[in-house]
Amino acid sequence: MTALIPHLPTTVALDQAQRLFHGRGHCYPGLESLTLDLYPPVLLLTTFTTPEPEQMRLWRQQVEQWWSQAGEGAPLNLVWQNRGVSPAATLQMAGQVPSPHWIREGQELFLVDLMRGQNHGLFLDMAEGRRWVRAHARGKRVLNLFAYTCGFSVAACAGGAESVVNLDMSGGALKTGKRNHAKNKLGSGVRYLAHDLFKTFGKLKKLGPYDLVVIDPPSFQHGSFIATKDYCRVLRRLPELLAPDGDALLCLNAPELSRDFLTAQVAEHAPSLSLVDQLPNPPSFPESDPDRGLKVFHYRLGRVDG
Repeated sequence: MTALIPHLPTTVALDQAQRLFHGRGHCYPGLESLTLDLYPPVLLLTTFTTPEPEQMRLWRQQVEQWWSQAGEGAPLNLVWQNRGVSPAATLQMAGQVPSPHWIREGQELFLVDLMRGQNHGLFLDMAEGRRWVRAHARGKRVLNLFAYTCGFSVAACAGGAESVVNLDMSGGALKTGKRNHAKNKLGSGVRYLAHDLFKTFGKLKKLGPYDLVVIDPPSFQHGSFIATKDYCRVLRRLPELLAPDGDALLCLNAPELSRDFLTAQVAEHAPSLSLVDQLPNPPSFPESDPDRGLKVFHYRLGRVDG
């Protein structure tokens, strides 16, 4: 049976970047390899296996029909990325893609690139994490590890952070991060360090201590970070980076690693940290098994009462 995309929203905020359909959460049998995102004004259809031509034709037809109603008369700009091949193949199927392509999440703008690579510049499943940082950043000294294009830093600055240090091995990603800050008229008190974290702890400690540390690493990236081997190395050094009663946002996006993996790592390697709560994921990212989805935990240095 040919699977169609269920539950596409009848109304959508056309100016906001968002996931429209999340098959990767295994809530929709037969559609585990499919996602649909809106990076205004472009729809991105991503397949994680190569679909049969007839299946792809029907999905495209369905998206076109849905957009004719939900798009409020806007032209259809549709990109398909096929991750069922290596490297991923990207095809512009309809309309145009802006260049440069700025998208909005809340009030902030971010630069994305849908036509090159698998990572487009902003991970939509981390939207609640960025909202949390914005809401809790006022007056804080923030350290953003594995900063990528500095989404957390933009959120922190928008929320009134006193300062932010961004660290990532990719100078190119940090360059995009600088553009994100400039576009939002932010950036005072922001540093960008294109360094290997494990060779930079001394400098980070001198720039600290920090009231909030965000750790959002790749789950598996050769030459950079392997969660099963390296997360503990970061956790061992985390308490010395934090100010008294400082907060840490610990993130893990690895379907094969459960919530218990991360909490056990903290208990073993950073026992002075106490769990405050787990942040929810956006409702548009449903998961049949929460252990397989994005995990974001809020910890605090010291004892948490209540």
